[in-house]
Amino acid sequence: MDILYRSTRGSSRKVKASEAILQGLAEDGGLYVPERLPAFDRTWEEFSRMDYRQTAFEVMKLLLTDYTEEELKRCIDRAYDEKFDTPAIAPLKEAGGAWYLELFHGRTIAFKDMALSILPHLMTTAAQKNHVKRQIVILTATSGDTGKAALAGFADVEGTRILVFYPKNGVSPIQEKQMVTQKGKNIRVAGIYGNFDDAQTGVKALFADGELTQRMAEAGFQFSSANSINIGRLVPQIVYYVYAYGQLLRMGRIRDGQKINVVVPTGNFGNILAAFYAKQMGLPIARLLCASNENKVLCDFFSTGVYDRNREFILTTSPSMDILISSNLERLIFSLTGEDPAQNAAFMDSLGREGRYEISDKMRAGLKDFYGNYASQEECAQKIGSLYRESGYVVDPHTAVAAVVYDKYRAQTGDGAVTVIASTASPYKFTRSVMTSLDPSCSSEDDFTLVDQLAGISRTAVPAAIEEIRTAPVLHDIQCGKEQMKAVVEEFLGL
Repeated sequence: MDILYRSTRGSSRKVKASEAILQGLAEDGGLYVPERLPAFDRTWEEFSRMDYRQTAFEVMKLLLTDYTEEELKRCIDRAYDEKFDTPAIAPLKEAGGAWYLELFHGRTIAFKDMALSILPHLMTTAAQKNHVKRQIVILTATSGDTGKAALAGFADVEGTRILVFYPKNGVSPIQEKQMVTQKGKNIRVAGIYGNFDDAQTGVKALFADGELTQRMAEAGFQFSSANSINIGRLVPQIVYYVYAYGQLLRMGRIRDGQKINVVVPTGNFGNILAAFYAKQMGLPIARLLCASNENKVLCDFFSTGVYDRNREFILTTSPSMDILISSNLERLIFSLTGEDPAQNAAFMDSLGREGRYEISDKMRAGLKDFYGNYASQEECAQKIGSLYRESGYVVDPHTAVAAVVYDKYRAQTGDGAVTVIASTASPYKFTRSVMTSLDPSCSSEDDFTLVDQLAGISRTAVPAAIEEIRTAPVLHDIQCGKEQMKAVVEEFLGL
């Protein structure tokens, strides 16, 4: 039976998966969610014998039901190929009493590659299936990693254009250089004077701008999104949690059906929401540990039931998590309301008007499988150092956030369950933060000198994604205020 998708905010219209992927955001401003979550139809023993591509098909076929087997397998084969530097695609490494699920072996060395390698193929296939004649304009806000991964995925893809907005002073130097050196005839990158929330709010406003949408349609364009608000981003993220479980079973580290814990460093809530969906579909997960940095709006939500973005925005060493408006949390809130779109819309309206909302005690009971905590920048630096000294394993600051939160959880609960930590970025993407955590005297070196030093101490090769930007020229130097984002779009499209 086909899985259809509905908006979290009340539109009665249900759409097919391909339509939801094309639109990105529902017409009423809500997020698309499946009308039901199907159960996995393979045994864990069967999953343990599958490679990543096979796992991806068995998971995605359940949710992207209007794609044919041939279409879906073609998308998967094109996505998970030699652009990943390991045949495992997402290997597991044991260190410090946990299993690190390395999600950074793709083209841009961050976990966003796991979904954004396949999204362009899902989207262009969807356009053909739905007889779309207009050019698709991917409009994306990034806190550092989504932007580069989306740019790399959509660069020179026929029938698409992509425009990425990022906070000018809110990403790491290497993240910024990855974006501003991106080649492609169909791309544009702009740094805004503001933070990620400003960029994300601006993008959502552009999606909701009826006058702009009309002018774009007349000129032969339509918006879509590569952010995790797009269900085409979220579904592929479910895959790697299933794959990790299968690999643990294959290695004999767990029994068939044994429950594990999953720790996810997150700001926008998409990555941990994928784990939650996997659990709802039958993956044996006991606890979902939501790890925040000092912008701990999610940590506070899980502690109090109050979501409140009215606080200082802190620039941290884990910039991809510097977020106060966690868009994907809306999908969880919708689930907690019993899928009541009116109630959910009221929460989102309160967030927009007052910057906060509070869920009921009954809804909070639905969060029993979640644990929220946060890590300070000092704690992260200490963890990077101690993990390296004890095991020789080097992690980036985002993964360190998760590792610190896992340590706090174990200290509080004594829970010794097998635990998977989502390792969301290569340490090479944040070399200054990593190297100064290991040796404070390194702080005066330039970023690429630090890259070479990191290669020496970690005994790993410098990723191609870093080598290729060492001397690459800057191709995008647009900077604008958040109120000028519409003008940047209009200029890009020649409106």
